[in-house]
Amino acid sequence: MFKIIKEGVGTLARCTSISTKHGIIDTPEFMPVGTQATVKSITPKMLKEIGTQIILANTYHLYLKPGSKVIRKAGGLHKFCGWDGPILTDSGGFQIFSLKATKISENGAYFPSIFNGSSHFITPEDSIRIQEELGSDIMMVLDICPAGTGSYLHVADAVDTTTKWAKRCKTSKKNDNLLFGIIQGGIYEDLRLRSTEMICEIDFDGFAIGGLSVGENKADFHRIMSYTAQLLPRDKPHYLMGVGKPSDIVESVNMGIDLFDCVMPTRNARNGQLFTKHGTVSIKNSQFIENFNPIENSCNCYCCKNFTLSYLNHLYHTHELLYYTLATIHNLQYMHNLMMTIRKAIKNDNFYEFRRLFYRKIDQVPSEIYGLKYLDIQ
Repeated sequence: MFKIIKEGVGTLARCTSISTKHGIIDTPEFMPVGTQATVKSITPKMLKEIGTQIILANTYHLYLKPGSKVIRKAGGLHKFCGWDGPILTDSGGFQIFSLKATKISENGAYFPSIFNGSSHFITPEDSIRIQEELGSDIMMVLDICPAGTGSYLHVADAVDTTTKWAKRCKTSKKNDNLLFGIIQGGIYEDLRLRSTEMICEIDFDGFAIGGLSVGENKADFHRIMSYTAQLLPRDKPHYLMGVGKPSDIVESVNMGIDLFDCVMPTRNARNGQLFTKHGTVSIKNSQFIENFNPIENSCNCYCCKNFTLSYLNHLYHTHELLYYTLATIHNLQYMHNLMMTIRKAIKNDNFYEFRRLFYRKIDQVPSEIYGLKYLDIQ
């Protein structure tokens, strides 16, 4: 299921492979988010052309519409959405945080429907059953994701409940697809240690770090990510949930993280923010009205090979739907190229040099982003 291909020199960064029923995932890798069984504004064929290996879908949303039983009757999530590669499904735990679950008990959580406000009660066993009906390749345990500013007692209670739910998830699992446990603990190192020890004792197929990028400051994000990543078993996949900012990915890979997901590349694209190796470009700016260059000359995406910044600026301001497709293709191609470059750097034993040049191109040093002096790269 899991193989370490290459470990970096002077870093915890590594290249690995994760085998699933629908293909092998080479890591480090970024997963585009297809919450409702679609990556917004582009097709599965476009994702394949970009080079995408795996996508993420959301258990909670698909449970509500069209329903996991409908998807099972359709032949499973892969056939339903036309994507034949690996799929990871989030358990619904993040929705406890983002949708402010109305009630949480040891048995499960009440969720409000995003469609009509009706209340739905989901247990750990329900989450696994739904994911098995969806037929995803990697399933996640149901967890409680406290806010980054949560109090110590609140976060400690979330850690204990998450552990109990994780045990129930593993016990209720009936298929042979992969199941990952989730580490919680907020910004408190002792709670992260406690959560890691308890979740790892259950022995899942992989381990995810949850509860980051949920309101904590950048210094706390990096401190907790680095601390927790080093606690994870080296012989299992490491997944950092909900993180997609390029600089965060580079630093997290440096600490041994293998998988990432985030709506940022696709959402930012739709909102006019385009990723480049020199930082983010805002296509809405008037400076692009007569700029007849591509977003980035070195980019090999369909958008950059065929269209100019002037045209994209025009599409954006006239609210043409084509803009969303082209911008999304570019941002996801940027993420794919970033991950490929990272993998190549690790294999060639020059990840440190790649990291140094990455920050030089965006004209920043890590300490300016994370507020930690020891991260300076001269």
